[in-house]
Amino acid sequence: MTTIERFRHAARRVGQTLTDFENGPRLLGAIASRPITGRPDELVFRVDDQLSVICPNRPGARVPVYEVFAEDTYRLGWFTSDLGDSPVAVDIGAHIGCFSLAFARQHPEGQVEAFEASPSTAVYLERNVDRNGFSGRVHCHQVAVASKTGTLIFADNVGGSSLNGITAPEGAKQIEVPCMTVADAFASAVAGVEVVKIDTEGAEYDMVLNSASEDWASVRRVVMEYHDVPGHSWPELEAFFGTVGLSTVAHEPVSPRQGTVWLSRDELA
Repeated sequence: MTTIERFRHAARRVGQTLTDFENGPRLLGAIASRPITGRPDELVFRVDDQLSVICPNRPGARVPVYEVFAEDTYRLGWFTSDLGDSPVAVDIGAHIGCFSLAFARQHPEGQVEAFEASPSTAVYLERNVDRNGFSGRVHCHQVAVASKTGTLIFADNVGGSSLNGITAPEGAKQIEVPCMTVADAFASAVAGVEVVKIDTEGAEYDMVLNSASEDWASVRRVVMEYHDVPGHSWPELEAFFGTVGLSTVAHEPVSPRQGTVWLSRDELA
């Protein structure tokens, strides 16, 4: 990123903070003071009178808050509004809970099974679900979703980093975490899973390509980020989803090997 690009990014974040969060000025002060004083350790983003999000006061931890609540990255209104009040979703790579919170708010009787592999990040996921009164509908699991059930080695940068996972930077702390298959994750839901969100920093290939076609039978919508993983590319995933009846309805590449895609079993308005 060039100096001009960094400046534009910072200016955009300042604007979003002031316009999209009710406590914008206080947030900016807290973000600016962290490099100087080391405090505060946490931020509380007030989206509105009914919803607020706690996150570590670190750049990587803050990114999903802006993506979901300032930029509408997942386009939930367009993508899931026709599913009614009570669809069932699985959030794989739930981070601190932004997608789960937004989905539960949009669908007042909806259910979410939220999976976050990082123990330190899962603490924030649970706190955010509880503080917003969603604990009866959003169920948190400190588990990775993979091609097997058992344990796996996971790169955990702590501090709510959005880069945890198999593509985390070299030197990240390695820990062992529990894992389960796509089939087991879907089976934890109260009913047939209709919506799946995946953002796992490169682990999407392992979990999806090693799942069974029947695992996806009830799924109507998938929104996922795919990442630059040596030996893999988006067409592999698209071909798999095609065999289970899910077709690409939108695609936003950010590079030749990374982007976000939306897939649907139904025709979208």
